[in-house]
Amino acid sequence: MTSETTFLRLQARTQRFTLGSPREFRVAPDGGHALFLRSAGGEDRTHILWKRDLTTGAETRLGDPATLLGGSEELSAEERARRERSREQGAGVIGCATDARAEVVAFALSGRLFVADARTEQARELPSATPILDPRPNPTGTHVAYVADNALRVIGVDGADDRGLATPDGEHRACGVAEFVAAEEMNRSRGFWWSPDGTRLIVAYTDKTDVQRWHIADPANPAAEPHVVSYPAAGTPNVKVSLAVIGLDGSKVDVDWDGALEYLVTVNWSAAGPPLIAVQSRDQKTFEIRTLDPDTGATEVIHTDTDDTWVEIVQGVPAWTTDGALVRVEAHDGANSLFVGDKVVSGDLQVRSVLDVGDDVLFTASADDPTQVHVYRSGPVQVSTVDGVHTAARGGDVTIVTSWSLDWSGPRVTVLRGDEAVGEVESLAVTPPLTPNVTLSAVGERGLRVAVLYPADHIAGTRLPVLMDPYGGPHAQRVLSTRNAYLGPQWLADQGFAVVIADGRGTPGRGPAWEREIAFEPADVTLTDQIDALHGVAAEHPDLDLTKVAIRGWSYGGYLSALAVLRAPEVFHAAIAGAPVTDWRLYDTHYTERYLGHPDERPEVYDRNSLIDDAPKLDRPLLIIHGLADDNVVVAHAIRLSSALVAAGRPHALLPLPGVTHMTPQEDDVAENFMLMQVRWLKSALGI
Repeated sequence: MTSETTFLRLQARTQRFTLGSPREFRVAPDGGHALFLRSAGGEDRTHILWKRDLTTGAETRLGDPATLLGGSEELSAEERARRERSREQGAGVIGCATDARAEVVAFALSGRLFVADARTEQARELPSATPILDPRPNPTGTHVAYVADNALRVIGVDGADDRGLATPDGEHRACGVAEFVAAEEMNRSRGFWWSPDGTRLIVAYTDKTDVQRWHIADPANPAAEPHVVSYPAAGTPNVKVSLAVIGLDGSKVDVDWDGALEYLVTVNWSAAGPPLIAVQSRDQKTFEIRTLDPDTGATEVIHTDTDDTWVEIVQGVPAWTTDGALVRVEAHDGANSLFVGDKVVSGDLQVRSVLDVGDDVLFTASADDPTQVHVYRSGPVQVSTVDGVHTAARGGDVTIVTSWSLDWSGPRVTVLRGDEAVGEVESLAVTPPLTPNVTLSAVGERGLRVAVLYPADHIAGTRLPVLMDPYGGPHAQRVLSTRNAYLGPQWLADQGFAVVIADGRGTPGRGPAWEREIAFEPADVTLTDQIDALHGVAAEHPDLDLTKVAIRGWSYGGYLSALAVLRAPEVFHAAIAGAPVTDWRLYDTHYTERYLGHPDERPEVYDRNSLIDDAPKLDRPLLIIHGLADDNVVVAHAIRLSSALVAAGRPHALLPLPGVTHMTPQEDDVAENFMLMQVRWLKSALGI
């Protein structure tokens, strides 16, 4: 790293030191080869589709944008929105899908459709409609389905017979796409599913006619038309979703499921049993798994899960094992348990996700330490062997395990044949120029997991101002046993702070009761846990100066930061609130109603968990930062809080970021100046 290339610039240029890391593995069922994505270097944003021969270890570029495009990449508005939902900041081949043999691969580049053949190692463009979204080959490798202009289309892999299969019948309707809350909150990014024989598809039809329209303007360019989005805020109508079975021969069978269950969670269609659909009620207290008769459209409930607060959605289920047993995850005896049929096959582990279902089940879970996430086979049998955070992909007798740890930077990718390591897939990620000086521990009566970072040159006995750096909200962790998680916090510590990161109630890995303790009281519970974590850390770390405590965060962390100085000014002396939710009535249905209920039924819950009415209480320095192009937490959140603070005569600062979405700025110089500005502000606010 040259003197001109600072850590912050390098962090931005490498996308937090992730570029060059292999990801998105697809392993052929015969165990002969694997497909994956990786950019050509640690500062190269353009991802390439690779094939790895699992016998020889040889790697071949199957889809190289530099060769296939011959120019710069151009993205449609739909593709940009899709990437925003998945927080994808890379370029090139950022996703792909394969046939059942992992031989025919389809992917999009610059809104155009490409297919690659893993046997011939050749790629070519198909003459499809453009711009396309989400191309997926059928399991037999004869056709590719994709979405263009809100219609589901199909084309032969030989480029013949490009035609529409499902066309929207009016404005505000679409076929084959995932609606906003599905992509943002349910991790469902797709809207169609192939049959095992490749002759039919289950297709989602969406209708956002009744969803309110919001306008995302660009004040820096007043001549620009505002971007109109359909945003289902809490208490308002959702997108209506229906399903139909569409045949390549043009046949259509409408699917019937109980309309009282408003959310389509997922669909699974495998050769091991009839199609499965999972649906959830609006209040999220009822979750049904239904089988579908694709010939008649009739569905039958085969399992119902209910909960007094909410039923958790877990990725990868429901599914069938190869012998026809139903695989599901639900709360059971204090754990999020994996069931095969009626039997728990995960022991007392806290199951995180299901990765692959075949004769057995490959899944991720945490044991007693929620900072560790391991890969297991049903039994349970642990597959990953070293401390850290792991995931995997599987095909035949080959499992590819990706491992992150406190002991090294970046991922290590190990190829297992059976239980024997037979190779590694190289990561080209840049090695970070700093090593986190981090201590993980559990503090307080609730055993809150915390990470504490000191400056690299810290001398014991030297008092340090404290910077709390939380996310702190549900369904996300910051305290994990992986070095890369603490690179940014270490840089902050090196600016002269003791940085404290704490995961409180609501975070995953500690069981259903822990996750649900925030129900209807996220403000009180999450703020209490941050305060308890701070005091618990200070009891063990005498160098923390509790007379100078700041807090900063983004998204829920931004909400928590503003909440801290508004409701606990005796503890927190300054705050930076980035993209904060300030009025929960402005946030989306699926997330908000899960934790707060419906605003018409529980208005008092929304009042006591929002920040607007707290504005007159502010007597600490507060900096609010918000991207003006944010279509997830819209800038109205920041403006409403700022307006209330002005009305109450409370000084504060508001920093708008033109052109920035819910993701933080990534350009080298902007990212650097963005962080330096925050540090200068924090030191001034704390009187350092």
